[in-house]
Amino acid sequence: QVQLVESGGGLVQAGGSLRLSCAASGRTFSVYAMGWFRQAPGKEREFVAAISWSGGSTYYADSAKGRFTISGDNAKNTVYLQMNSLKAEDTAVYYCAAVRSPSRRLREADEYHYWGQGTQVTVSS
Repeated sequence: QVQLVESGGGLVQAGGSLRLSCAASGRTFSVYAMGWFRQAPGKEREFVAAISWSGGSTYYADSAKGRFTISGDNAKNTVYLQMNSLKAEDTAVYYCAAVRSPSRRLREADEYHYWGQGTQVTVSS
């Protein structure tokens, strides 16, 4: 099993920045990739960004490109999401997730095996 704990959420004004962190523990050697998803009230969970541990390939939703950056620290088993130029529509609960086997579907929530509890991000306009 892999446990994921997110942190770094909060309230920020539009145009501001936040950095989310996700610390993994347990059988972290089995993790192939990690991703960030978000879910706003009344909406479905949507993909934000993902990173593969081997090679460090990154993937972004169109809404995140140019504003968000995903990165990972293998030594700390931690993945980060740097969010800049935040907008009101970025308000959501952000979830960290992990995949335990190679996948080409890292934008799909049902591909992920482990999930964190989520952290609230609120952007005021």
